Amino acid sequence: MDLKAVILLSGGLDSATVLAIAKRNGFRVFALSFDYEQRHSVELEKAKILAKKFNVEDHRIVKLDLFGGSALNDNIPVPKNRNEKEISSGIPITYVPARNTIFLANALAYAEVNKCLNIFVGVNAVDYSGYPDCRPEYISAFEKLATLATKSGIENETKIKIHAPLIQLSKAEIIRKGLELGVDYQLTHSCYDPNDQGLSCGVCDSCALRLKGFQEAGETDPVDYALSS
Repeated sequence: MDLKAVILLSGGLDSATVLAIAKRNGFRVFALSFDYEQRHSVELEKAKILAKKFNVEDHRIVKLDLFGGSALNDNIPVPKNRNEKEISSGIPITYVPARNTIFLANALAYAEVNKCLNIFVGVNAVDYSGYPDCRPEYISAFEKLATLATKSGIENETKIKIHAPLIQLSKAEIIRKGLELGVDYQLTHSCYDPNDQGLSCGVCDSCALRLKGFQEAGETDPVDYALSS
């Protein structure tokens, strides 16, 4: 059986782990990344490196205008030095309106063109900073939409499966899983607000969750941080 899958590959820790999981499970991978004028576009360079390292079949970088409205793609300060309670309370300003829905819609089209019945996404509902499009019920709803909205779903009754293998894992568990699969996390980038050299700030929500995950996993984060340089 020819197993093929589309992977949403941001270049971050989670998407790199999902890529490794898909490859370990025997999938031929078609990777999809997005340039949505995010301030952390260094991720796209990491995505290119990861795609090459994991020998993906094809890697596309899609240019999108997501209209702003977020600290990640608009002139809005990125929150810094927040504690765990602050990070987990409410939907943060780093939420990009409808981002995962737009990304998955693109992945759905890419999957249908390449006759892939599987889409992998690195969303996480444990250390997810309150994003509404990272929840299990969201993934379930989109999977139903994928069947209703595609030619293959209507004519062939072939369902496209949305895989979210990290959705119930803590960041520490994700890191341990990735290390078991040989992921080199030095090739990933998670920071919301890197400096001009691409170094992670170490104090945004994403850096805080990443550093906490490595600490709880008993591992050292291999990437460089601006605060320690």
